[in-house]
Amino acid sequence: MTQTVELPLWLFLLIVVFAAVTLASHFLFPSVRWFFRRRLERAVKRVNQRLQRPIQPFKLARRHDMIQRLIYDPQVGQAVQAHARETGMPEAVAFEQARGYAREIVPSFSAVAYFSIAIRMARMLSNAFYDVRLSHKDEDALKGIDPEATVVFVMNHRSNMDYVLVTYLAARQSALSYAVGEWARVWPLSRLIRAMGAYFIRRKSGSDLYRQVLACYVRHATEAGVTQAMFPEGGLSLTGALGRPKLGLLKYIIDGTSIEGRDVVFVPVALNYDRVLEDTILTKAALGNQRRFRARIGVITWWILKQIGQRLIGRYKRFGIASVRYGQPISLNTFRADHDRNLMTDLARELIGRIAAEIPLVPGPAACWLVRDKREWVEDDLVDLIGKLMRRDGISADPGPVPIRAAIDQLVDRRILRRDGGKITLSGQRVDLLDYYAASAPLNETLVIAATAKEISAPAGS
Repeated sequence: MTQTVELPLWLFLLIVVFAAVTLASHFLFPSVRWFFRRRLERAVKRVNQRLQRPIQPFKLARRHDMIQRLIYDPQVGQAVQAHARETGMPEAVAFEQARGYAREIVPSFSAVAYFSIAIRMARMLSNAFYDVRLSHKDEDALKGIDPEATVVFVMNHRSNMDYVLVTYLAARQSALSYAVGEWARVWPLSRLIRAMGAYFIRRKSGSDLYRQVLACYVRHATEAGVTQAMFPEGGLSLTGALGRPKLGLLKYIIDGTSIEGRDVVFVPVALNYDRVLEDTILTKAALGNQRRFRARIGVITWWILKQIGQRLIGRYKRFGIASVRYGQPISLNTFRADHDRNLMTDLARELIGRIAAEIPLVPGPAACWLVRDKREWVEDDLVDLIGKLMRRDGISADPGPVPIRAAIDQLVDRRILRRDGGKITLSGQRVDLLDYYAASAPLNETLVIAATAKEISAPAGS
């Protein structure tokens, strides 16, 4: 027992490494994980105290556990068996395929990444680019939503800034879970997006097995009360106008609920911008047959450096107003009672209709619509009319001429409109952008005629 044993140096080092790994895995790592887990739980508890809708335990579960829960769900099990029969592959292979889909879909939410990094970045970017305006159709109705209900924000999709803007504005309510398309599945962006609680979807997948795994995840999240955000149009608007609703995610949410279970409350959210950052890319994509956005990394990098340079020399100007308006919420249980036969189609139409009714008017699109309609305006008259229309729209009691003139200046600088002798006219150069912004203005002839005739006044109480 006391004899000396000689070992080669390489074998001694190997034994030391194995001992260190064993010590770490059995003693140190569990202790470290427990230490950070306790700190995380205390941090989440503090965050939940200031949120209107606390973060649900489902969202905080470990990603591995969520994947296991998903792939062993009976709905996925039946889909695996059906897929194996249809394709002739062994069930074990189909099961591994389903596991791959689950890994692709399931997020890895980090409360620290969301509330310490994402929210601050969202606030900084939103206020750096835009003058952010927020309004409500019925603020009391929003505050009166059942605390146990699952809230789903349903938004029109104008820009990738939509994610940033709504994340910032909803920071006091809850942590949002987005459905994100294939564009974001690029490392390291994908890691950050997963940490923010977003889940990836294939918008054109022809696999029924994939759709069943996705539907199962959405059902679990909805049943658990996770606050979600979705774009019923399914993608960015290429024309500026509100598109037709796609029914995929909405169907999964409806199919995963029942009248006896947790209610789902849909909150329509309408967004509009004086300037959409991707407007040139979107209008070019509208000319083709496919939704392909050719934004080269070099172009994006140069644009960012240009904005930083302008800020450093004091010539930076924000891109105008970004306006967000919350519409009247819709309870799924209440809506189901009156539309049981065509529930999904009727609900999609109602949501799109409420979003369309609440799209806020902002100066840039208003100027494009008015100049395209009349072709020539005295600038002071145009500014005055847009101010009246905005007061009637309820965005603000008195927007004032400064943001309106700034929006017109931006349109002139970009050669969308032309200023000539105190008059604003069509430039004839960037017609695609003129039409794009005019399509986003919630205006009609009756409203403009009433405003011109001075029949419009500010709403009562504004």
